[in-house]
Amino acid sequence: MKKTVSTAIVSLALAATLSGCAGYQTSQQQGTAIGAGVGAGLGAVLGQAIGRDHQATLWGAGIGAALGGLTGNQVGLYMDRQEQELRNVIAASEAASLQRDQNILTATLRGEAYFDTNSSALTPVGYNEIARIASVINRYPGTSIQVAGHTDNRGSEQYNQRLSLQRAESVKNVLIQQGVNPSRISTIGFGASQPVSSHRALNRRAEIRIIPMG
Repeated sequence: MKKTVSTAIVSLALAATLSGCAGYQTSQQQGTAIGAGVGAGLGAVLGQAIGRDHQATLWGAGIGAALGGLTGNQVGLYMDRQEQELRNVIAASEAASLQRDQNILTATLRGEAYFDTNSSALTPVGYNEIARIASVINRYPGTSIQVAGHTDNRGSEQYNQRLSLQRAESVKNVLIQQGVNPSRISTIGFGASQPVSSHRALNRRAEIRIIPMG
């Protein structure tokens, strides 16, 4: 009986979604509907497998529909809101900027406002800036975070590689201290291999890349 219930829910979710697509006017809206339906179906199967009862099946279908809907269409709107909040947060900073490439946001933290020469320790100003960014990231758990560290061209390649990774780890640690889930964050160091300016201070930087999951 339980297997029959979960199978019926999966079938109904998919059927309702596909039939409902005819009433949607845009491809984005259709994407949302299809994503929600597929998510509901997969969620129902997962709920049944984990909980082995009718209630768990319904719970899984609900969660799956929400996540499926987000990946189907609402990623753009989700990132729009996050972008606006981030721009508001860093608007007053002369050493931070925000770029968007499709649905990927990159906050660049550069100059001596964040890192002194030969140091991976964040300055007090840098700490506070990252803490404000973290307050936005915490409100959008549907994203993963990649932190990249960079150095200027002084020092050996090996030294710069190690320092750049340490800078990325410093930023990650602040994000975690501010409540960002560590499982969302990855780090990488690029050394001096990706300069953005002839001014060394501007190449001592960290980049926080915010990427929608799914």
